[in-house]
Amino acid sequence: MTPTAAIGIICKTPISGASKTRMIPWFGADGAAALAGCFLRDIATTIEAVPHAVGRRGYAVYAPEGSEGALSAYLPDHFGLVCRRDATLGVVLLGATEHLLAAGHDCVILVNADSPTLPPQLIEQAITEVRRPGPRVVLGPAIDGGYYLIALKQAYACLFKEVPWSTPEVFAATVARAAEIDLPVVRIDEWYDVDDAQTIQLLLAELRGETLSFEPRDLVGGPARATRAFLASHPELAERIAGQPSVHSST
Repeated sequence: MTPTAAIGIICKTPISGASKTRMIPWFGADGAAALAGCFLRDIATTIEAVPHAVGRRGYAVYAPEGSEGALSAYLPDHFGLVCRRDATLGVVLLGATEHLLAAGHDCVILVNADSPTLPPQLIEQAITEVRRPGPRVVLGPAIDGGYYLIALKQAYACLFKEVPWSTPEVFAATVARAAEIDLPVVRIDEWYDVDDAQTIQLLLAELRGETLSFEPRDLVGGPARATRAFLASHPELAERIAGQPSVHSST
């Protein structure tokens, strides 16, 4: 049988007032939830763009429990669902890794739900790297100091302990945890999460076709069709964030 990688989106079902709360000042509660739904659709499409020959299946690792019906509207029918009950992010990541490996997948790739333009090549690269012989963890560093992707073929609880989640030290702390057990770290290309005014600007710049300063020149972001359509329908967004600190890009 062809080995199958589990690709899980760490996400919450979009709910007005509870989703993308840092975006509410610009979009409103309903708009922020709608944007979260667009991000989910686009990252699911990115997963679907990974070639079938690689061997992969998409999952949503989601909360809250009981929201499966609403969540399914944003995902392909064949995506699996793994409920993540109230827990810290480290517990969620470890639990999802253990659950998906126990389901028979040869490796697990977990991605965040905040990178709508994530190139599918990065997920494919992570699968290739993690499947190489020997133990390893593959990390996709985010520009804010965290990581947008982690790939494993064995669950290591220590990678998720004493990590200062939601800080710029997440990536460095995870590398340090790996060093404590002599686990090799493979770093793939950097990308970004969209979770504040600066990264909204970064997303808008990318969608306008600007070349982002951190982006490898041979790497093109995913189409993000749902997000692109949503933002195009809200032209007032640029005015709302115009007064926020700018982000760096090159043309």
